Amino acid sequence: MNALPMLTLMAPTDAGPSGMVVLAVQMIALVAIFYFLLLRPQSQARKKHAALLAGIKKGDEVVTAGGIVGKIKEIKDQRVTIESGSAQLVVERSRIVQVGDQVSPTSQS
Repeated sequence: MNALPMLTLMAPTDAGPSGMVVLAVQMIALVAIFYFLLLRPQSQARKKHAALLAGIKKGDEVVTAGGIVGKIKEIKDQRVTIESGSAQLVVERSRIVQVGDQVSPTSQS
């Protein structure tokens, strides 16, 4: 493969300040694409997950990130006691990914 055509494309030209303007526009476009495709959707998903967790109450059926299904027996700050079968488990509130039929947008399904 001959690298000469590629090097001629990368060679500086006498375009002056217009080349810097094009570079600045490209960088701004790249940042905007990064924001709208990655950062903003993640932020919205975190907000929806927080709203889902804020609405949990005693007696709700939940599913944890580990796949444990049970009913909430007690809520203390960031710890939730879940009854699953005949066992009672204490899990972190943030590990709950489904409440009833509402699935968190942050869950990795």
